[in-house]
Amino acid sequence: MKFNIKSCLSIMAVSCAAFVLSSCVSYKKVPYFQNADQTNLSASRGIHDARIMPKDVLSISVTTPDREISSQFNQLVYNTMQAGGSRSISSGSGSMMPYTVGTDGNINFPIIGKISVQGLTRRECEDKIAGLVKPYLSSDINPVVVVEFQSYTVTVLGEVSRPGAFNVNSEKYSILQALGAAGDMTIYGMRDNVLLIREDAKGEKTTHRLDLNDANVINSPYFYLQQNDVVYVQPNKAKAKNSDIGSSTSLWFSATSILISLTSLMYNILKK
Repeated sequence: MKFNIKSCLSIMAVSCAAFVLSSCVSYKKVPYFQNADQTNLSASRGIHDARIMPKDVLSISVTTPDREISSQFNQLVYNTMQAGGSRSISSGSGSMMPYTVGTDGNINFPIIGKISVQGLTRRECEDKIAGLVKPYLSSDINPVVVVEFQSYTVTVLGEVSRPGAFNVNSEKYSILQALGAAGDMTIYGMRDNVLLIREDAKGEKTTHRLDLNDANVINSPYFYLQQNDVVYVQPNKAKAKNSDIGSSTSLWFSATSILISLTSLMYNILKK
């Protein structure tokens, strides 16, 4: 009985090559916006404005020529420190107190009371508050109101380099910026089937699928993210296959190495 060690080694080499090739990712699934040169992006024109939702945190300041009047509408928070015993003193000029939008969509504003701000853009909210403050001022005074989002959170999970929750300080924040903050997708991320989970002002969740291989995604109403959006990048088949094999890969190669050694040993013994 004869063993051909060269044939055995050839078989093993072919098996290893097949294993490696089976885990390769198709290049055509990797680039973003593959049809960008043929896509009409006119539908994406216009500036995106975030709308205020319950649990948003806002910074609101009112400015008039009279600082004393202005101070009545501006709540300040001061840093405090213990001065001995139960006494405490305030330090610094103070910072604007944040306003958290309630589940009813209202904020509680000084002097005026409850103001419904849910669904408004930042500019619409500024105009509304200015109109409510105006009756408390002289007829020749026009208050300047500035409303800002302090921050909101977008979460990116799945096949990205740095998954996590990211604080956003901009009203205009696209899915590309979110992926950039997460270190971009790994080579195993499914660019043509990115899942977006969105929660509306009533707490209801909806899901949306985005194909980032297609440049038309820029025209999508979901291209820009909003408060509390969750982006999930699904692993492709190659990653799933590697995951199934992962725990047994080292064992497979160890067994292969042992088999080659035994084959070589038997060949040498029988050769004698």
